[in-house]
Amino acid sequence: QAQLVESGGGLVQPGGSLRLSCAASGFTFSIYVMSWYRQAPGKERDLVGTIFTTGGGTNYADSVKGRFTISRDNAKNTVYLQMNSLKPEDTALYYCNAKRPLSNWNYWGQGTQVTVSS
Repeated sequence: QAQLVESGGGLVQPGGSLRLSCAASGFTFSIYVMSWYRQAPGKERDLVGTIFTTGGGTNYADSVKGRFTISRDNAKNTVYLQMNSLKPEDTALYYCNAKRPLSNWNYWGQGTQVTVSS
């Protein structure tokens, strides 16, 4: 069965960095569009960024452009989120999502907590 497992979250000071990982299993990772979402307490889940299947093209929410980078390693079935220059407003539960294009196949991880605080 399909599974996504996030890791790498934690507590970091403002201006610091973290790298999140999302390990996938149970499906053909390379053909899925991978995204990171986040949800702060009392707020909706928002898209952080997406990496596509062909050519590794990416797009990002305006709030993280220039600070966050998404990458994928299809040989390891893993997607990453490198987060630099972290701000307190980046504090949230970060989720990994896999979506097969032109289908309803859509998977979510359990989330990893990122807290940015001094």
